[in-house]
Amino acid sequence: MASAALDQSQTAERTPPVNYEAEQALLAAILANNQAYERVADFLRADHFADAVHGRIYAACAKLIDRGQIANAVTLKNVFERDNALQDVGGSQYLTDLQNAHVTAINAEHYGRTIHDLHLRRQLIALGEDIVNEAFDYNLDSRATEQIEATEQKLFQLAETGQSEGDFKAFSTALTQAVTQAESAHRRQGQIAGVTTGLEDLDQLLGGLHNTDLIVLAGRPGMGKTALATNISFNAARRRVDRGENEGAVVGFFSLEMAAEQLATRILSEQSGIDSENIRRGKISSEDFESVVQASHELSTLPFYIDDTPAISVGQVRQRARRLKRQHNLGMIVVDYLQLMQPTAGSKPESRVQEISEITRGLKVIAKELDVPVLALSQLSRAVEQREDKRPQLADLRESGTIEQDADVVMFVYREEYYLAKQEPAQRADESDEKLQERIDKWKQKMERAYGVAEAIVAKQRHGPTGQVKLAFDGGTTRFGNLAAEDQFPDEG
Repeated sequence: MASAALDQSQTAERTPPVNYEAEQALLAAILANNQAYERVADFLRADHFADAVHGRIYAACAKLIDRGQIANAVTLKNVFERDNALQDVGGSQYLTDLQNAHVTAINAEHYGRTIHDLHLRRQLIALGEDIVNEAFDYNLDSRATEQIEATEQKLFQLAETGQSEGDFKAFSTALTQAVTQAESAHRRQGQIAGVTTGLEDLDQLLGGLHNTDLIVLAGRPGMGKTALATNISFNAARRRVDRGENEGAVVGFFSLEMAAEQLATRILSEQSGIDSENIRRGKISSEDFESVVQASHELSTLPFYIDDTPAISVGQVRQRARRLKRQHNLGMIVVDYLQLMQPTAGSKPESRVQEISEITRGLKVIAKELDVPVLALSQLSRAVEQREDKRPQLADLRESGTIEQDADVVMFVYREEYYLAKQEPAQRADESDEKLQERIDKWKQKMERAYGVAEAIVAKQRHGPTGQVKLAFDGGTTRFGNLAAEDQFPDEG
C-alpha cells in the first residue's frame, strides 16, 4: 500500500519532457543561416516548441523566409519590439544572443527532430490523461468501444503530425518504380500489372486493380454490383494463395449493407454452384450439403476478412485497414457501399454532396497511404430508369461530380436481362393475337440474347482506355465469369 502511494507521488511529481537548449540551438542556426530552416520546415511547426516564445520566434522566421526575406536579429527586432513575452527573456538582445551562438546549419535537422519527438511525447502524456479521465467518467451515451475508436483516431492524427513523406521524389526513383511495374506486367505475359479481378477481359482492359487507385463500381439495385465486387475480391484472395502477392491480395471487405454470414453464403454459393437461396433455407440434398462443406473447407484458408459494421466512418475504415495491413499485409480494400458510410468523426459537412466528397477523398487517401487498390461500390440515381437505353453514364452517379473527380476508375455493371424481364408484352386494346405473338417472339429473341450476360462498362480510367466487356452471370449463384465474345474492343479514351 505504501509502495503504491509512493509510486503515485512520484508520478505526480514528473514533469513533461522538454529540451529548451535544443530549441535555442535550432533558432540560433536559423538566425545565423536561413538555409537551416529548409531542413526542418517539412515537419516542424511553431506549436511543437515547448517554450511559447521560441515558437513565436520560429513562426516569425518562417513567415519572413517564405516571403523571400532575410530572418535575423535585425529584421526580427521590429516584430518583437513591443512583445512583452520576449521582454521577459531579455528583449531584442535575446535574438542577438541566439544569432551569435555560432551553431551550424548541419545539426539543424537533428535539433528539429528532437523538438518534434518531445512534442509528441508531451501530446501522448496529455492524451493518456484524457483517456483515463474519459474512462472514469461513465456515460451511458458513450460506449467504451466508441472511446477506443476515438482514441485510435487521435493517435493516428498524432502520428501524422509532422510527417514529411510527401517530399519531392527524384525522377530517377520514379523511373525505377515504373520499370519495376513494367517488368512485373511483362512476367505475366503483358496482361496485368495490378491485383487480378479474375475476369480475363476486364483484366485486359484495366491491367488489374492498381495500388493507390480508387475504383468506383456503380449500378442500379438488382444489377449485381455487390456480387461482382464479391467475385473480384474472392478471385484476388484465391490468386494470393495460388500465386502469391504478385497477382493476388489479402482482402479487407467492409460490408455496410450485408451481414458477414450473408456475404459468406453468397461466396459459398458461387464456389459450390448451389443456389444461394436454397443454401440459406436448407433446401439442399445430402450430396449438395457435402459440396457446400467441401467448398467451405477450401474457402476457410483464403486471406479474406470481413467487417460488417453498419454506418462505418472513413476514420474507422482507415484505422482497421491500417491494423490489417500491419497484421496480415492487406493488399486490397472493398467498401460496399460508399453512400452508407459516415464522414470522419468531428467533421460537419454542410450538404450531402460535401459529405460524399469527404468520403471519396478519404478513401483515395487510404488507397495512397496503404498503397493498395480501394474498390468502392456506389448507387446510381433513378435517372437511369427514365431513359429508353438503361446503360448507365457518369452523370447517373449520385453526387456524381465528387465521385467522378476523386475516382481513378469508374465502372458500371449492367444487365439488360433484368430490364427485359419486366417488359414482357401484354395484349393492347384492339391488338390482334397475331400482332401480340409477333411482339412476344421478338421479346423472346432479345431475352435469349441477353440471358446470362452482363456488361462491365469502364466509363473512366485515368491511366488507360475506356470500353466495355461482356461477362457471364448466373443469377442463382450470383456468380460472374468470363464470356467469350467478338465485340469487346475498348474505345481509346
